[in-house]
Formats: sequence, C-alpha cells, structure tokens
Amino acid sequence: MNELLKRVWIGLAATLIASLAVVVLPDRFQMDEDGHIHLAAPTPSPSTAAPTPESTSPPLNRDAVDEAIRTAVGAAGLDPAQGRPTVAADANSNRTGWAAVREEAAAQSEMNAICADLERQGWTLNPNGDRPDASRSYKRGGWYLLVSTRGKTQAPSTTSALTDSQTYLTVTGLQLNLSDIPLPKITVRIG
Repeated sequence: MNELLKRVWIGLAATLIASLAVVVLPDRFQMDEDGHIHLAAPTPSPSTAAPTPESTSPPLNRDAVDEAIRTAVGAAGLDPAQGRPTVAADANSNRTGWAAVREEAAAQSEMNAICADLERQGWTLNPNGDRPDASRSYKRGGWYLLVSTRGKTQAPSTTSALTDSQTYLTVTGLQLNLSDIPLPKITVRIG
C-alpha cells in the first residue's frame, strides 16, 4: 500500500510541475488538445492558433520590476506598503513579489485592476493556462509576473491564518533566460 501511495504522490507532483510549466512558460511548453505537454518547439496542429509573438522590450532589472509592481498595486487603489514583499530586496536579483491579505469580495476586482495597469505599462498577457478568476501571467523584458488570488489552501506557511472572508492577493516575479539552454524534445502524457 505504501508503494501505491508513493506512486500516486509522485504522479501528482509530476502533473503539478508540468501544469505549472505550461502556465509560466507557454513559449517553452505547450499542451495540445489530447493533454500531451510538449517541451521545446511542439508540432503545431492545424486547429491550433499561432502563438502571440513576444514583444522586443529591453531587459528589465529587478528595481524596474519592483516599480512596475508598486505602480500596478497603487493603480488598483491599494497602498503597496500595506502588503509585504515576498522576497527581501537584497536576497535575490531574479525573484521579487508582493502579497497582501484582502477581503475575498474585493480581491477579484483588485486583481483585475492590477492586471489592467500591467497591460498599460506594456506587460504582455500570457493567456495559456491562466484562470481569469484566479490568476494571470505576464511577460516583459525577460521577466514573468503571476498575479493571483491564492486562497487559504495555498497560503504561505509563515503567515497567520485567514478568516473565511479573506484571501491572499499576490504578484510574483521571476526572471528567466532560457534562450541559451538547448531543450530536448520531450512529450508527457497527462490523463
């Protein structure tokens, strides 16, 4: 029985990792209509629309991304100082983020306002795998941003418990430069 549970957990972990890869890096991972996830350049099917080309914006540094996050949070009518950074300013130059506890009733409209301002700032929407009511991802200048309402089940372990009417509103930034890494062609079947 323990071996079966171990296999189930490994399968669930692999599925979660593959699903996150499709959401965060849709230009490197694609899911076809049969549920196959392709690494590297997938073979396009006739029914698949061509991907949106990435803008040629210049590379951004972490300070510029932090400012974009603060501006978008402010445009949503929130005080960036009422939330908290998710990565210390001197800790890591290729990760950043902001999080705040919000009332569930307001979190969706606040997330929409943050997303609208990011688009106004020139961030490109990454629609593959996004759930407009829970998360949206953007890319610009070598950075990826994920804007989400996280809920109780995905709460950071270092924070206090949420009430039934609260959720986390987060903006998570990650700098990725995978253009120099050759990726093999791998197909994963889910489901």
